Amino acid sequence: MTDKFIYATIITIVVSYLLGSINSSIVVCRVFKGTDIRTVGSKNAGLTNTIRCFGKWLGALTCIGDLGKGVIAVLISKALFGYLNIGLDGLKIVENPPINGTVFIGYIAGLFAIIGHILPVYYGFKGGKGVLTSSSILLVIDIRTFAIIIPFFLIVSFATKYVSVGSISAAIFYPILTFLVQYFWRNFTFTQAILDTILVVFTSILLIYMHRGNISRLCAGTENKIKFKGKSE
Repeated sequence: MTDKFIYATIITIVVSYLLGSINSSIVVCRVFKGTDIRTVGSKNAGLTNTIRCFGKWLGALTCIGDLGKGVIAVLISKALFGYLNIGLDGLKIVENPPINGTVFIGYIAGLFAIIGHILPVYYGFKGGKGVLTSSSILLVIDIRTFAIIIPFFLIVSFATKYVSVGSISAAIFYPILTFLVQYFWRNFTFTQAILDTILVVFTSILLIYMHRGNISRLCAGTENKIKFKGKSE
């Protein structure tokens, strides 16, 4: 049973990374504009730069793609562990796991999908920041956290007019919220909530690190603002 768990985890990591490496912004902009998004605007292969350079419709396609690959990665991992009928009960690997016994593996799938997005094997390990992919995994792992973190991100972004501030703030809040929701609302055991929160901490660190350029520009007062009507500043 331990071997099955290890092999299934390795498969989850590889499949999730390869799925995450499909960069929707790069694909969409090449198909519809014949342009490498990494050569225009902020040179970031992500949603904000796509919208800023090519408008909302290509942004919408990028959004769907980046959301979808995170969801698919988690669903594949859950299906695999469900087929093998293994999971976690606290720190113990068990058959017929409790209802929350595969949440941890979902976070593993999500983390490696994000790593794939940030360091895509198909594009010379130069990708986007992983914000959309990180939010999408919550749709199939923890909808309650999703329902809180997305409005939080939007409120901060609207209030500051900086998407980067919204993203960084959400990344800082994400692990705290994960623990609170899982332990106090979903009634996970303390061990399970901590395990999941640790993985979320790694995700948050990645997201904040990928915004290091934005942080420098914010400190220098040169970060681009977003006008929610019209063009960005």
